[in-house]
Amino acid sequence: MAKILSSLLVVVLLLLWGLAAAMGESKEKYRDSKQPIRVRIRNLMRRMSMAEKIGQKTQIDRATATPNIMKKYCIGSVISGGGSVPRLQATAQQWIQMVNGFQHGSLSSRLGIPMMYGIDAIHGNNDVYKATIFPHNVGLGATRDPELVRKIGAATALEVRATGITYVCRDPRWGQCYESYSEDPEIVEVTTEIIPGLQGDILAASRKSVPYLAGK
Repeated sequence: MAKILSSLLVVVLLLLWGLAAAMGESKEKYRDSKQPIRVRIRNLMRRMSMAEKIGQKTQIDRATATPNIMKKYCIGSVISGGGSVPRLQATAQQWIQMVNGFQHGSLSSRLGIPMMYGIDAIHGNNDVYKATIFPHNVGLGATRDPELVRKIGAATALEVRATGITYVCRDPRWGQCYESYSEDPEIVEVTTEIIPGLQGDILAASRKSVPYLAGK
């Protein structure tokens, strides 16, 4: 009997040790802001299932999102597409309540990964009732006034943040962050090759302003 009790005690101690080690690892790795970012990322990636990784790479529209969906499928991002609002003439407080509800669902998931919320704040926070609306970018370019453009960007960021959205490429609170090639200007410069791809190369012996497709 003494041997059996001794063996059971060893098993229990091993289980407790394993549980303590697992809990300790959780606290000191991806949830630990003092850890290097690469360490936190690797630790989190090792913990994620394939379904969770797919969920994190998925962005859904606000109209299809619920706190339960965010939690169940580990959705990485929600977006308000053009005109997708909580309700007609929704106040800033109603936006905050909606966004916080989705965020609560994400933080309640197995890994507690926060979601990002995107909004098309391309000329002011234009989806929000009574927000300040600014000219489109082509109009701002016509002003030749970079300081004015900077002030408009700052004002837009404040109005986006006032609705509880923290997603305005370096600062992801910009609503169309994912449409940028990179925050690195060298990468952006290289990828401008899409322009001749879209409008076609103009052959040396041809008239200018004539559209070409694939060199024809």
